[in-house]
Amino acid sequence: QIQVMESGGGLVQPGESLNLSCVASGSRYPINAMGWFRQTPGQERERVARTTSGGTTNYLDSVAGRFTISRDTRKNTAVLQMNSLKSEDTGVYYCKVEPICPWGARDCSDTWGQGTQVTVSS
Repeated sequence: QIQVMESGGGLVQPGESLNLSCVASGSRYPINAMGWFRQTPGQERERVARTTSGGTTNYLDSVAGRFTISRDTRKNTAVLQMNSLKSEDTGVYYCKVEPICPWGARDCSDTWGQGTQVTVSS
């Protein structure tokens, strides 16, 4: 079973930077993609950035140009570098790990971390 651990959240002022780290361990199957999502109270969880083992990356429009996701496929880690943070970036950030599941595998599924709080406030 995959274990997902996030770290790096905290309180920063607008315009500052913050890095979030995600480490996936215990996967029996290779991991295809890792991504970062965020959620605020009363809102649906939204995908902020995602990267695949093939190097494809996608970003939420509102963070494109400010956030960068990078990944070490050997270590199964993903880092979200967040620059020029805004108050609207505040939320709980979750890491999602997407393994390549063989057809019919019952012990394989996407796995979420517990989340880390990011607060951008002056």
